[in-house]
Parts: sequence; structure tokens; C-alpha cells
Amino acid sequence: MFDQFAAVDLARAQFAFTVTFHFIFPSFSIGLASYLAVLEARWLWTGRSVYLDVFKYWLKIFALVFGMGVVSGIVMAYQFGTNWSVFSDKAGPVIGPLMAYEVLTAFFLEAGFLGVMLFGMERVGKRLHFLATLMVAVGTAISAFWIISVNSWMQTPQGFGINAVGQFTPDDWLAIIFNPSMPYRLVHTVLAAYLTTALVVGGVGAWHLLHEKANANGANAGARVMFSMAMWMMVVVAPLQIIAGDAHGLNTLQHQPAKIAAMEGHFRSWPQGAPLLLFGVPDQAKGEMHDVVEIPKLGSIILKHDPNAPLAGLDAFPRDQWPRVAILFWSFRIMVAIGFGMVLLGAWSLWARFKGRFYDAPWLHRFALLMSPMGFVAVTAGWITTEVGRQPWTVYGLLRTGASHSPLDAPAVAASLLAFVMVYFAMFGAGIFYILKLMARPPHPSESGLSHDVPLRAAGITPIEV
Repeated sequence: MFDQFAAVDLARAQFAFTVTFHFIFPSFSIGLASYLAVLEARWLWTGRSVYLDVFKYWLKIFALVFGMGVVSGIVMAYQFGTNWSVFSDKAGPVIGPLMAYEVLTAFFLEAGFLGVMLFGMERVGKRLHFLATLMVAVGTAISAFWIISVNSWMQTPQGFGINAVGQFTPDDWLAIIFNPSMPYRLVHTVLAAYLTTALVVGGVGAWHLLHEKANANGANAGARVMFSMAMWMMVVVAPLQIIAGDAHGLNTLQHQPAKIAAMEGHFRSWPQGAPLLLFGVPDQAKGEMHDVVEIPKLGSIILKHDPNAPLAGLDAFPRDQWPRVAILFWSFRIMVAIGFGMVLLGAWSLWARFKGRFYDAPWLHRFALLMSPMGFVAVTAGWITTEVGRQPWTVYGLLRTGASHSPLDAPAVAASLLAFVMVYFAMFGAGIFYILKLMARPPHPSESGLSHDVPLRAAGITPIEV
């Protein structure tokens, strides 16, 4: 027999499950749309057919990723009404228009040009087709802008009033949209999407470089282009992401200090010179860390740029406002470790270029292949850090999660959660398997475009077999 508290936990688990699945696809499609625009631009500028071949290769994959992202996003949005009706009622006057702006600007822009981008290569002029590709890329960026604005307002709310029935009402839309954490969160998220795409593209290129021998007719040209462009992205963007992450951390310290304390594993305050806890075992019940490995004063240096600066711990906040420390502590470290792994991959690739062994460096290619899914792990860990760190609030400091859910019985939520798990793993598992099958085939000269049956033929399946 489930009680009401369990119903809240199940509703949170359901939203976490669906949004994690959904986030995989936009984190890939945002970067992939921009990558396709760059490929087409380079083809138009240089006239080299290899860029067109790689463009058509990834266009098929983009179509599948974009479609799964749309489907998973629609399903996720329904939960605002089914499981979180109180939150929707109270925050709807602010959240609703922002999400509507995302549909009216980004989604309409993407939908308007997507058909031309996917199927218009042979039907419209080169410049018009490039414009369509560019508009889809811009649309994905605008979509990220609005969604990040919504989430950031929930993290750092401002520009609102509260009416007589307890609803948040907009007073200043510019303050709501450009709330204190929004610029930092937007930059960090978009850079993460570009890095996620670069890791996948680089991993696919590395796979084909490892499994195919270069020959006189340039069969490896597409794989070389993919790997080279991806590694340049790692060289440039991975260090920028660390800088952006540091700035985002400082902003979080200013507006959500309890989240930072949990991320750093600081149960107690440090009046002078906080250490950086590299590893440890958080014990939330006792409010202490066990088996700690730390570097003295480095925590204050990173967060306040002063080795002797004080730093508040969780003991400075009421215990009922503590987030789940163990989850934050480890998800944050996973994200940071992968970030430094990206920097290492970029540095290694730069050294291989300098040595003239870039395309003949099997261990570099193996490392790139190993890192190829790590972008998805990093963005998931980052999302967990952001959202678990906001708890126990849905609107930080104003509306608690326990007061935001719908009056549903736990068995009803459990049944829908179970249904989501089964359907998602079956449907999206099949889609991901199909994408991997497409990636397993290298790009060829005169790569075929996208039509009603081309993706099937590319995976070795004929229409009659379907």
C-alpha cells in the first residue's frame, strides 16, 4: 500500500526518467544541426564533394534524432498536467507563455524549413537549401534559449508577483527571461550540446579509421573529414566549457549556496580556507563525510579566488532544505571528470597533428571511440546536478516539490511509470539501434540523399523486407 509521500517520489522518478530520455536527443540534435550547416557551407565554399557526402550521411541520422526528440518531448510535457497540476496552476502564468514562445518561434521555424532540409536537395537551389539548413540550426538554438529560460527561472526566479490565489504572475518579462542564472546556464548547455555532437562524430570517424585502410581512391575521405572537424571542436570548445562551467559555478554560489555546498560535499562551514574534496563518502544522516581525499584551501581558491576565503556548508541551512548530497556529489564529479577527458582528447589530437600522425594514431582513435558516448553521460550528470540540487523546491525558495504535485494515488503513478519504462526502452531502444546501424556504415563518395526508402537501404534493408 503506497502512501502519498511515495506518490510524490514516483512522480519525480517518472519525470526524471522521461526528461533524461528526452534530453539525450536535443543534446545531440542542437549540435548536429549546426554541424550540418557548417558541412553544407564548406561544400558550397570549396566545391569538395566529400563535404556533401558527409552532410548526406549525417542528415539521415539527424532526421531520426530530431523525430525521437519531438516525440519524447511531447510525452514529457503532458506530465505538467497529469502529475504536477498544482505547479502548473501556480507557475503557469509565467512558465506557460515562455513555453508557448518556444513553440511559436523555434518549433515553427524548424518545422517550416525541416522538410526542405531533409528532402529538398534535388528540388530547390543550393542557396535556398543552405538557408533551410541554417534556419533549422537557428531554430534548435532558439528552442534551447526558451527552454533554458524556463528552467533557469525555476532556479533563480525574479520579475514576478504573487496574486491573491497564490499564483506567480509576470511583472517584468525581461527580468523573467533573463533571470540571474539564465545566461550562464544557456552557454554551458549549448557548449555541452556541441561537445556531445563532436564526440559522437569523432567517435564514428575514429571507428571507420580503425576498421578501414586508406586507399588510392580516397574511401576514407569522409571519415577523415569527420574526425578532423570533431577534434578541432574538442580543441577549441572543451577548454571554453571549463571556463563557462567555472563562471556558472560562481553564479550558483551566489544564488543557490546550498546546492554548491552539497556538490562540494561540505556539510560544515569553513570560516577560513575550504578544501577541495576530491573523493569521499557522504553521510547525510550524520551530516559528515567519510574517507575523504582533499586538497587544502583549493575549494576557496576555485569558488572565491582567495585561499583564505570562508565558505558556507550545509550546516548554515535548515536540514529540511538540504538536497540529496550523495547524488550531487558524485554526479558533479562525473561531469567534471568527463570534461577534463574532453580536454585531454583535444590536446592529444593536437599533438598527433603536430607529429603528422593524426590519421595514423590507433590509440588516439581508440580513445576517441571510448569517449564517443561520454557527452551524453556528461549532460545527464549535469542535468542531475542542476535538478537534484534545486530540491526540495520546484521554484527555488518559493514553492516546494511536496506542494507541487497532483492529488494522485501512488499506484496510478506507479502504473504510468512502468508503462513509460517499457514503451521507452522498446521504442527508443529500436531507434537508437537503427542509428548505430547507420553509423556502422562509412560515408561513401556520391552518398545518396534522403528519400522515403534511402535510410532503409543505407542500413542494409530493402523496402520489400519491411
